[in-house]
Amino acid sequence: MNMDLKTAIIEVARLMAISARTAPKTRGIDDIEIVLLEGEEELNKLADKMEEIGRETDRKFFIRDSKNVRQSQAILLIGVKSSKPKDLDCGGCGYKTCGEFRKATKVSGRDLTGPGCIFQLIDLGIAVGSAAKTASLLNVDNRVMFSIGTAALKLGLLKESDVALGLPLSAYGKSIYFDRKM
Repeated sequence: MNMDLKTAIIEVARLMAISARTAPKTRGIDDIEIVLLEGEEELNKLADKMEEIGRETDRKFFIRDSKNVRQSQAILLIGVKSSKPKDLDCGGCGYKTCGEFRKATKVSGRDLTGPGCIFQLIDLGIAVGSAAKTASLLNVDNRVMFSIGTAALKLGLLKESDVALGLPLSAYGKSIYFDRKM
């Protein structure tokens, strides 16, 4: 890939990070964590983990998505600490109060641990949507991927987050993130 093109994609990823950071947050409390992966070694390590998860759990989409990671020029990871309540006592987590939520036994599933604060998860969605829109406005192909976030969490690439999503970024004549086969 032309080095100038990769440099431009990294700059777009940085602008996406700004969009995620400045996206509206519940109560104005920003618990979003953002990590940029741009080196071939970093991307291959992430793709290897995705393939491992895919084989271990028999989820072929992890393996399919790992191929996209290897073809991408950068990955933007966006996560949040969903185990930290926003202190609204809304009940969206399944508990009457945030105090009850804090005392709840955390249960680890195959990929994530719950329960999670619904407003933290909404904040994550808004931040990811804002970042994806920035990439779109700047004509850099991207796709929101749960599989990338899961592998990144398992690798410890996000230090503060319980939930994460990944946005792979590329610029080719046709988007590599569509027309994919399992």
